[in-house]
Amino acid sequence: MQVSSTWSPPSGTLGTLVAAAVDRVTALQPQRAAIERAAAAAPVPPSFVAVLEGVTLAIIAEIKRRSPSKGDIAPDLRAPDRAQDYVAGGAAALSILTEPDRFGGSLADLRAVARTVSVPVLRKDFLIDPLQLLEARACGASSALLIVRALAPRHLVAMVASARAAGLEPLVEVRDERELDRALAADARMIGVNNRDLETLHVDPTTAGRIIPRIPSDVIAVAESGVTGRRDAEAAAAFGANAVLVGSALSVAPDAVAAVRALTGVARADRGSRGP
Repeated sequence: MQVSSTWSPPSGTLGTLVAAAVDRVTALQPQRAAIERAAAAAPVPPSFVAVLEGVTLAIIAEIKRRSPSKGDIAPDLRAPDRAQDYVAGGAAALSILTEPDRFGGSLADLRAVARTVSVPVLRKDFLIDPLQLLEARACGASSALLIVRALAPRHLVAMVASARAAGLEPLVEVRDERELDRALAADARMIGVNNRDLETLHVDPTTAGRIIPRIPSDVIAVAESGVTGRRDAEAAAAFGANAVLVGSALSVAPDAVAAVRALTGVARADRGSRGP
């Protein structure tokens, strides 16, 4: 599959977040050697892919304090404590937002969670440079989010390769069929389908159900955004998702253990070997 060269920089909220990420990467350059050493010395993390390959829908539970669409969600949330509750409830993996300005996250959250739990951890951020992938690896991540809309096609290919070179298996996020083609052309082995358009913040709840059946069966498929309860998890499992990534609904739950447990144990349908 060839990589399309048709691309323009993202606009709207995503464009703002990517521009801020560029500034953070520029400021990070003096620390490059130290980050490279820390990533090289970090222990091998658990496999993110392996925990999503079961016959039941896996739950990726997210730690999220706020977001551009909702504002404050759980501003006082303590990442290690909430992570332990998620795992006790049956979460297969965790997603840690590290973007500081609009999501209230930090690399300190990622590092603390990776040290606290034994399940694999995803760095969720606006990642546009291999140095950010090395940061993730140094902090104990098993995976890192790559947003197709945020990366030019050849840059996406390079970032997927850089992630694997760093010891991470990236979760490559798409929102439509064209972006799915780009993710597959970049050799993505885990694809997240986001019901939310990050440029406009509009949510189309039909997106994952339309796109996931098109993902080859040997690629992990994750449904993102809009999962609030078991009925949503059952719907994702029915169209062949391997996992759901659940953020706001779990971050605000007064009983995080029970909230995760309520989503677990859903049998999932198989996808065909090739999408339609």
